[in-house]
Amino acid sequence: MNTNLLNYYEAIEQASVEMLAAARAGNWDQVVKLEGACVLLISQLKHAATAKPLPAEEAQLKSRIMQRILVNDAEIRMLAEPWLEDLDGILAGKPKTVH
Repeated sequence: MNTNLLNYYEAIEQASVEMLAAARAGNWDQVVKLEGACVLLISQLKHAATAKPLPAEEAQLKSRIMQRILVNDAEIRMLAEPWLEDLDGILAGKPKTVH
């Protein structure tokens, strides 16, 4: 079993869980910080995967982990949309309207 490679997938999944929690709390600075950690983990995973590919018997576990990461990512994106629109308005010099 290639535990080291699976550890990368699990670490990325954990970071996505933490990003989702931060997004739900509106802590976008933490989301950005965790996103940076994910980028590093993904880079390390790519390097490790070229050196030693994941055995076929672990592919199903990897697939389940990836599906959970994608679900978390989708919700983070949904939560980020209003924040990004506000940021775009601020950067464009438009005052934020209060509803």
